[in-house]
Amino acid sequence: MSTPIASYIDHTLLKPEASRDDILRVCSEAAEYQFKSVCVNPLWVGTVRNALKGSGVLTCSVIGFPLGATTTEVKVFEAQGALQDGADEIDMVIDIAAARRGDKATLVRDIAAVAEAVHTGGGILKVIIETSLLNDEQKVLACEASVEAGADFVKTSTGFNGGGATAEDVALMRRTVGPDLGVKASGGVRSLEDAQAMIDAGATRIGASSGIAIVNGSKATSDY
Repeated sequence: MSTPIASYIDHTLLKPEASRDDILRVCSEAAEYQFKSVCVNPLWVGTVRNALKGSGVLTCSVIGFPLGATTTEVKVFEAQGALQDGADEIDMVIDIAAARRGDKATLVRDIAAVAEAVHTGGGILKVIIETSLLNDEQKVLACEASVEAGADFVKTSTGFNGGGATAEDVALMRRTVGPDLGVKASGGVRSLEDAQAMIDAGATRIGASSGIAIVNGSKATSDY
């Protein structure tokens, strides 16, 4: 692999019980290993931004997380707040119910509104389609809606609703979105072998709490 594996990794801590010390530890690890970003809940964006200052590591926040069942207006408000607090990237959860019923128009409206807010704020938008709750037809629909709505990435999973990233899903997502959008594999990626399988399938980003284990070629036992 020509690119260091660390540069693929969004070092992630999304547990609701995470403390400030936990968040600062993750930031220190990300700066040491030069991960791509630190991904946290909106509450911690300002803390992460300050802790990472000068490190070259990006700040990422999740929106509509983990259910995607808030209104579009709330997702936009959340995204704008996270960007104002210093987020560089936003990972939003889609309207999963809309994807399951095949309602592409609703998906496009939801994603496009957040994409406009994120891009206006100078950020990057990743769209979490929650593959564990969708069949292949619904996964394709969600990916197509993300492309149409102007997203920058599609992402497999929150890691909170059962299941996680698989190489098969990543390959399906890559075929659907084409070569220009990013694909983020997230949930269950715990080792270098897991990460390499996702990259080989087409992933350009890896979301994991196990970044250190991945870089060191060991295997972690849990996510997030």
